[in-house]
Amino acid sequence: MEKEKKIYFASDFHLGVPDAQKSLEREKRIVRWLESIEADCEELYLLGDVFDFWFEYKTVVPRGYVRLLGKLAELSDRGIPIHYFTGNHDMWTFDYLVKEINVKLYRTPIEKTYNGKTFYIGHGDGLGPGDHGYKFIKKVFASKVCQWLFARLHPNLGVGTGNYWSRKSRMATGIVDEKFLGEEKEWLVIHSKELLSKKHYDFLIFGHRHLPLDIPINGTSRYINLGDWIKYNSYAVFDGEKVELKYFT
Repeated sequence: MEKEKKIYFASDFHLGVPDAQKSLEREKRIVRWLESIEADCEELYLLGDVFDFWFEYKTVVPRGYVRLLGKLAELSDRGIPIHYFTGNHDMWTFDYLVKEINVKLYRTPIEKTYNGKTFYIGHGDGLGPGDHGYKFIKKVFASKVCQWLFARLHPNLGVGTGNYWSRKSRMATGIVDEKFLGEEKEWLVIHSKELLSKKHYDFLIFGHRHLPLDIPINGTSRYINLGDWIKYNSYAVFDGEKVELKYFT
C-alpha cells in the first residue's frame, strides 16, 4: 500500500427501500461519504446488497441510482480499484457494472493480503451452519435456467415483482438483524472460527448481518461485520496496520 493511503469497506446500502424518497436521501449520503474518502482511498470494497433488488436484462437495467453509479465511475476513472461483491439481494448482477464502471465482480468470498495482513472478505450470505432454506433458494436463483426464465418476463413485471419480494424479505428480517445473538449463535462468527481452525487470517470481513460487529477470535484474528446504511452508516477502513469500524455523519 502507498503511504497515507487506506482501503475502505462498506456494504448493505439497500438502495430502493423503503421508498424512493428515503432511498434517495441515503444515496446522497453514500455519495457524500465517497467524496470524503476519495483523496486517500487506495481501494474500495463494496460487500453486497448495494441495491435492494437488481436484475440486468441484456439491454435494460433498473432505473435510478445515477448519483451513486456516476460517483463510482468517477472513482474508477481516477484509477481506484472497486471490488464489488454480489449479495443475496443483488445476486443477479452480471456484466453491466463490470463494463460501465470497471468494477471487479465477485460471487464468493476471496482472500487478500495487504502489508503482510491477511484478509478473508465476502458478503456473508449462506455461510456457516443453519439457514438451509435460504441456501436452497440461493442455488435455485443462481441457476442459469432460473435466470433465463426470469429474463423472459417484461421488465415492468420482472423488476416490479423482484422489488416487491425484496421488500418483503427486508421487512421480515429487519428486527432480527438488529439483535446480537451471541458468539455461539452468530453464524458468521461460527463460520469464521471454522475457517481459522484451518488457516490464519488477521481480518475476516463480511456484510449481510446489518449489525456493526468487531469481535476478537483466537487472540490474533478479528471478525468484522460492516453493518448497514439503513440505520448505522457504518464502514471499515484499513490504514495499513489495523482495521477500524467507523460511522459516517
